Parts: sequence; structure tokens; C-alpha cells
Amino acid sequence: MSHSPSGQTTLVDVARRAGVSLATASRAINDSYGVSTKTRGRVLAAAEELAYVVSPEASRLAGGRTGRVGLVVPHIDRWFFGTLVAGAEGVLGDAGLDVLLFRVGDADDRRDFFHRLPARRKIDGLIVVGFPVLEAERERLDLLGVSIVSAGGQQEAYPYACVDDYEVGTIAVTHLLNLGHRRIAMIEAIDPDQPGWPTLAPRSAAYHDALDRAGIRSGPGLVCTVPWGGEAGADAMAQLLSRAEPPTAVYAHSDEIAVGAIRTARRAGLDVPGDISVVGIDDHPIAALTDLTTVAQPVRAIGERAAATLLEMIDGQHLPSSTTFPAKLVVRRSTAPPAVGARD
Repeated sequence: MSHSPSGQTTLVDVARRAGVSLATASRAINDSYGVSTKTRGRVLAAAEELAYVVSPEASRLAGGRTGRVGLVVPHIDRWFFGTLVAGAEGVLGDAGLDVLLFRVGDADDRRDFFHRLPARRKIDGLIVVGFPVLEAERERLDLLGVSIVSAGGQQEAYPYACVDDYEVGTIAVTHLLNLGHRRIAMIEAIDPDQPGWPTLAPRSAAYHDALDRAGIRSGPGLVCTVPWGGEAGADAMAQLLSRAEPPTAVYAHSDEIAVGAIRTARRAGLDVPGDISVVGIDDHPIAALTDLTTVAQPVRAIGERAAATLLEMIDGQHLPSSTTFPAKLVVRRSTAPPAVGARD
């Protein structure tokens, strides 16, 4: 087996083994046009035999690209973000791209990221996961001159992949209404570090609109606004149960919040769903384990679609398009009709 003087297998070695020119070997390795299926197979087989690894620098020179894509996330320790990132990374990795993960956990992180990114390192594209990009931040991103996709939230400035959060909320509340509930509370979640989070407003608006259509007024005492998380959901349920007329059903902005709310209800001696029903959003793995009724969104598929859209934009295949995935009600054992005598 012959190698370059450095001892490392090069594309020249692959071309020689396959019996083709260097240019043909390069086109075959990069899956470019002008190479027959038979020749490409011979080159790839030679590359595998010689354990040839494509040089990022060579790939960069061949395509005018860096071979890197950035993912910007506010959290890396939450199921939603981790699952979405895993879906995106799988597609990007299969395409031979390296993924750079940037976390913008609070206001200082965001300010630093958007200030430094244009000068920090070159990337071919960027996926913004689950938080709104403000106007001043968009101006900084524009300096990159790269393709940008939003995942997990509708953002008009960029192509996006997500569910319709208004539809998600409508499905959840309508399920409770159809069961006969009239005193329906909502535990809405905010992320203190990410003001204007894209899921909050439509999920809340869906609650108020669904009740309005049913001729039901939602009093302020039936809405609790808390930080995201299970413990906050538990605290919110305690507030709701302290009312003179507690709700017969609760709509929570996420499954984690819903599970926290159920814990409080059960510790108070209430049966779920006999005394109070609870519905969440997401279909987090914990939902199936706790028999939680929820509105499922295909989180991994959202990440995969966002990555595929970004690849299409980078390759200039066609005008970018947004994808809105359908949501699905998954009925388990945390919802039921209100107890006799509990109806208004």
C-alpha cells in the first residue's frame, strides 16, 4: 500500500488505487456530477480500503464552504431541546457536516453570542432552536451572510419547522370542553431568561378563545403564570386548589408542568381524573409513564426537518419553505368527565 510522504492516506492514493484521475476521485468523493455510478463505487471502495478520511480543509476548498453548521439553543438539559437537537444533528451529520452547539441560557449569554458570532468563526448555516430572535439580533445574524432556519417556533423572519402552538392549545382545551368541563384552569409557562418565548402567546390565546367560543368566561383566578418546570406546576396547582371554587380541569403548557400539578392534586387527596382532570403538551416520555393525556408534537421530526431545510438552502436547491407539523391528542388516564355535582 503506497501513501504520501507524510504516511497519511491522501486523495492521490485513492485515485491511484481506483485507477482514475485526481479530479474524478474528488468528484466521486464529494458526490458531484459527471461520475458514473460504477466509477463512484470503485472510488468509494478504494477510499474505504485505504481508510481515507476526507479533509475538512480539502472539502472547504472544493465547495467554498466550511463544513460547519451552528445550532443555537437556550437550554441543553431539557428534553424538548435535547430531542430536537438530536434530530437535527443526525441529518446534518449524515450530510458530512460538523455541528457547533451554542447555548444562550440567559440575557448575558444572548448578548455575548450575538455580539461575537459574526467575527468568531465561519459557518455555512445556523438553526435557531425554540426562542424568538429580536430585531437587533437579526441584524447581527445578517452579518454572517449564511442560511438560517428556526426550529420549534414560528418566526416570520426565517423558514421554520414547528407545530402550530395555537392549534396545540385549542386541541387540549377542546378535549376538556368535550368531556363536559366548564371550570377549566390554565397553567401557562414563561422562561424568565427568554422573554417573548414563541410558544407562550398562542398557547394562552387558544385557551381564552376556546372558552369564549363555548360561552365560558375565564376568570383571572383560573390562570396561573409560572416559570417553566415541574415544581412550578406543583405550586400553581396549589394556588388553583385554594380557590373557593377550584377547577374541575387544568390545561398545562407542558407535560412537566402537568406532572407537577398532578403531584400536588394527589397529595391533597384528590383523585386524578376522578376529582380533577389534567392535560399537558408535548408527549414527553414521562407522559406515557404517568398516564398523562397530552397533545403530542413530533419533536425529533421537527429537528430533522429544520436540518433538511437548512441543507436545501445551503445547496441552493430551491426557495426555502416552512413546515408546520400536525399535533395529535393522546388520551390516557389523566382526563375524564367531571364528577357528578361538579358541573357548573
